[in-house]
Amino acid sequence: MAKENIQKAIDDLRDTIVGKIPMPNIQVEQITLALLYKFMDDMDYASVSLGGNATFFSGEFEKYGWKKIMSQSIGAQTRYNLYTEALEKFYAHPSLPDTFKSIFKNATVPYRDPETLTSFLKIIDKEFDYSDSEQLGDAYEYLLSVLGSQGDLGQFRTPRNIIDFIVEMVDPQKENTILDPACGTAGFLISAYKHILRNNTEEIEGDKLGFEEKKDILNNICGYDIEPSMVKIAEMNLFLHGAAEPRVYEYDTLTMDDRWNDKFDCILANPPFMTPKGGIKPHTKFGVKANRAEVLFVDYIESHLKVTGRAGIIVPEGIVFQTANAYKDLRKNLIENSLVGVISLPSGIFNPYAGVKTSILLLDKKLSKEKKDVLFVELTNDGYSLGTQRKQISGNEIPDIIKVVNNFREGNALKYDKAFVISKEELLKDDCSLSLNNYKKVEEEEKIYEKPEVILKEIMDMEDECQKGLKELGEMIK
Repeated sequence: MAKENIQKAIDDLRDTIVGKIPMPNIQVEQITLALLYKFMDDMDYASVSLGGNATFFSGEFEKYGWKKIMSQSIGAQTRYNLYTEALEKFYAHPSLPDTFKSIFKNATVPYRDPETLTSFLKIIDKEFDYSDSEQLGDAYEYLLSVLGSQGDLGQFRTPRNIIDFIVEMVDPQKENTILDPACGTAGFLISAYKHILRNNTEEIEGDKLGFEEKKDILNNICGYDIEPSMVKIAEMNLFLHGAAEPRVYEYDTLTMDDRWNDKFDCILANPPFMTPKGGIKPHTKFGVKANRAEVLFVDYIESHLKVTGRAGIIVPEGIVFQTANAYKDLRKNLIENSLVGVISLPSGIFNPYAGVKTSILLLDKKLSKEKKDVLFVELTNDGYSLGTQRKQISGNEIPDIIKVVNNFREGNALKYDKAFVISKEELLKDDCSLSLNNYKKVEEEEKIYEKPEVILKEIMDMEDECQKGLKELGEMIK
C-alpha cells in the first residue's frame, strides 16, 4: 500500500474513535492492539498456507480468529464480545511471545459501543496486512506523531529532524549497545537502527548486513519507560521495524536500581524535564545528590556509559546555567569526564507543544580524555520556522553543524562562524557554566580587543618577516 494511503487509513482510524477516546496515547494504544491482533491472524494464515499449523488461533483460541470475528454472519454486539474477551485472554496465551504478552497485558476496550468498534475494525481489516510490515513500521511512526501534546510526566514529542540530528552526531555503530532511558515511543531507538542501516548500504538500505547481523543490532537496542502504555507502543514500533523480541522495559530510571549495573556504548535521550511536587526521591547510587529529574537523568546517563561510551541528551536550559550545588556538581563531573560539545537550540524548536529553551549535550568518554577543550555551537535554523506551525523553511544549519562536530572530533578547523571552543580549565572556573552566551561574548570581545601582549607579538612577528624578506631580496640583487 502507498504511504499516503496508509496514513489516510490511520487518520480514519483515529477519526472513528476520537469521540469515544479523546486522549491521543489511548487512541494509539487501541490501534496498536487491533493491528497486532490482525497480524497474528495474518501470520497464522501464512503458516497454514505453507503446510504448517496455526500458532495463535487454535484450540480454545480458534473462535477468536480475526476472520471469524469479522464475518458478516455475526452481529456488532457479538463481535464486540469476542474481541474484548480475546484481548483479556491473550495475555495468558501459552504460545504468545513475551513481546505480544506485554502488549496485551491489561488490554481492554475503554468504551461500550459495538457499532464504533465494528467501524474501527473494518478499517484495520481492509487497509492493513502484516506482509507490508516494513511499510507499516514507517506508517506506525506517522501514527506516533500524534503523541505530540505534553503529558503529565513532562514528556513531549521530540521533532524527528532533531532526533536524527542527535543520532547523526553520536553515530552509533552496528556493534554498539544502545539505550534510551526514557524512550517514549522509541523514536531515538528507531532512528539509531535506521542510521546503522544507512551506513551499511550499497544499493538497498542495509543490504550489506545479513539477517543475523540485523537481528543482533536490534537485540542491542534497549529502552526504559515509566508509563505502561508507552512501553506497549514502543514495543510495537520496534516489532514493526523487525525486532522479534524488543527490549523495552517498564522501568523507573530514577527510583529503581535493578538495572543499575547495565552499561551502554550509546545513550540517546530527551528525558522528562518535569519534577513532581516534593522532588524525586532517588536511590543512593547516583553520583550527584539531587531531587530534580533533569539533573538525575543526566547523571544517570553519564554514569551508565561504558568507558568509551557516547551520548546525546536534550536538556532544559537550567542544566547549563543554574547555580544550585546539584547543577554545579553535575556540570563539573561532565566537564572533567565526558563532555565534548554543547549545541544551543533556539526557543520554539518544540512548538507547538512547548516553548522551553533547550540545549544538546554531547558526551564522549574516550574523546573527552583526548581533548582539553569543549565545543560550543549555536543552532538558529533547523529547517523549520519557530512559530506554532513549524513550517519548512530554507537555511537549515543542521548539515553544517554535523560537519563542525566531525571536524572537532578529528582535530580539524571548525570553519563555522557559530562555533568555537572553550578550554576545560576556563569552564571549571566559578559555577562551571555551560551557557553559550557567556562564552560567545568573550569570544567576540577577544576578536575586537586583543590583549596588548598579543598585539605586540604580532607586530614583532611582522617585523621579523619584513627583515627576512629584505635580506632575501638583497641576496637576489647581488
